[in-house]
This record gives sequence, structure tokens and C-alpha cells, in this order.
Amino acid sequence: MTSDVQFELAAEEQPGFCVLEVRGEIDVASAPDFQGSLSELIGRGAEVVVVDLSEVSFIDSTGLGVLVGAETQVRQAGKSLRLVVTQPQIMKLLELTGLDEVFTILTNTRDAVRT
Repeated sequence: MTSDVQFELAAEEQPGFCVLEVRGEIDVASAPDFQGSLSELIGRGAEVVVVDLSEVSFIDSTGLGVLVGAETQVRQAGKSLRLVVTQPQIMKLLELTGLDEVFTILTNTRDAVRT
């Protein structure tokens, strides 16, 4: 989908779920592309939307806002949003902000797509 030196997005769709793989940094510059891709996938109607953040090295408040907005959008549609987080600094950020209590967080995509 989108690609530059510090940010990449790739989407995969399967029956019942879709996965958005994110690489690099999610910040004020990349957040609009991230939000657009995520909203598009949510709009396609999959029961489970997985955001794979395992290769994300940094998320700022703008990126966190995109995730919170996506969670709201998915819940209103009666669907499920799940995050894959393996980087300790990303998990720590989610814990410090209390978002680890908001999101379903798993350590691999295989577990995240199970319903």
C-alpha cells in the first residue's frame, strides 16, 4: 500500500479477518496513511481486524489516537480489533497509557486471527 524509508503498510485479507502489517514509525507524518488503510480494512466488513505492530519501533500520540479511533469504529460495528505487539517499548507505551486494558493484545498473528 504505502511505502517510504521509515514506514510501510501491507494488508492481507482472508475470509472473516484481515491483517494490517505495519513497519517503522507511526507518527504525525505517517498517521494519515495508517488511519486511511485501517479505516478501509474495517469498512470491508471482516469480523476480526488485526493490526500487526510487531515491526513498529515507535508510536506517538497521533498513532495511538488512530488505534483508539479504530477500536471505537470496530466496536460500533460489532466487530473485533486485535493488536499484535512484540516490541517491549510499544508494550510499555500501551501499559503506561492504560491502553493495554482497552485493546486485545497478542504476541503473534496466528493467535490474533483465531475467533
